Amino acid sequence: MEVSVNQQHYSVPQQCNVQALLCDVLSQSTHGLAVAVNQTIVPKTQWETHLLLPGDEIIIIKATQGG
Repeated sequence: MEVSVNQQHYSVPQQCNVQALLCDVLSQSTHGLAVAVNQTIVPKTQWETHLLLPGDEIIIIKATQGG
């Protein structure tokens, strides 16, 4: 199925959750990330249970240090 991550299209397996998207599809470290699906923040505690649907728009925000 197709989803959009930060305005780029990705093909992901059916039954893909947020955790699998980050680790398996994007090879992204999950430290310091915030994820929104269809403009709704998904708490990190729900990443393993929040299943993605075809056409979902995911935004990944990485925390940075600075002042």
